[in-house]
Amino acid sequence: MFASYLIGLREGLEATLVVSVLVAFLVKSDRKDKLPQVWTGVVAALALAVGFGALLTFTAANLGHTGQELFDAITSLLAVVFVTWMIFWMRRMARALSKELRGKLTEALEMGSLAVVVMAFLAVAREGLETALLFFASVQSFTASAGGVSNPADPLIGISLGLLTSVAIGWGIYRSALKINLTKFFTWTGLLLILVAAGIFKYGVHDLQEANILPGLTTYAFDISAILPADSWYGALLSGMLNITPQPSVLEALAWVLYLVPTLILFLRRPQSTSAPAKSTAAPEQERHA
Repeated sequence: MFASYLIGLREGLEATLVVSVLVAFLVKSDRKDKLPQVWTGVVAALALAVGFGALLTFTAANLGHTGQELFDAITSLLAVVFVTWMIFWMRRMARALSKELRGKLTEALEMGSLAVVVMAFLAVAREGLETALLFFASVQSFTASAGGVSNPADPLIGISLGLLTSVAIGWGIYRSALKINLTKFFTWTGLLLILVAAGIFKYGVHDLQEANILPGLTTYAFDISAILPADSWYGALLSGMLNITPQPSVLEALAWVLYLVPTLILFLRRPQSTSAPAKSTAAPEQERHA
């Protein structure tokens, strides 16, 4: 549930911040007449994300064993690619996100109402599709590593609570009731998501082994089932968050380490600023909290 909550919180807050920037810009520009177009685009993007998640679930449920393993492997690897790109992109763009969105919305307003709908749709759709893909891969990896979910509603409860929390935080920021350092927020949640992504990558390699694409399914790196029972609460916690299983194959263990170590090193490096004029622009503090 916690991994699902983290996904919902992180991805949901990104989408909420996008919407709040668009709404605030229209309100401050005295263009409230365009708010229905923004909300139309947002609702359409949410519908697309839900439909995409349903399609993934339906497809996986109607494939044979080998086909399902291969499908799960592909979606897991795609989820890792997207979430890794998103984590680094948000770390680089967190301060300039508000300015970029306002610029795009200004252009859309000049083009007409349909352009506003499309702009809002595209701004939120990316986050929604990433959320659906990452959530699906996360649930599949946890279900496989834990041998099934004791309560199938747990992942849905977790992501729902995460999304609700993100909406509450976004509303508080919009109303200026909350002042949080978004750079630090995205840094810490980015670190946690890297751990989740490492587990999903490990699970993708496991599925490729199950589908007989990669060898070594029964060549185990170690066996710690005596000290990490799969049915224990701490075993379930480590499995759900980090996909740490008591008996991984050599390729699974290598995949986990080879993704986690270099990604953490690159993420923790101080990013080089590519926007030299940033200090001369007006109100950089407002950009950080927008």
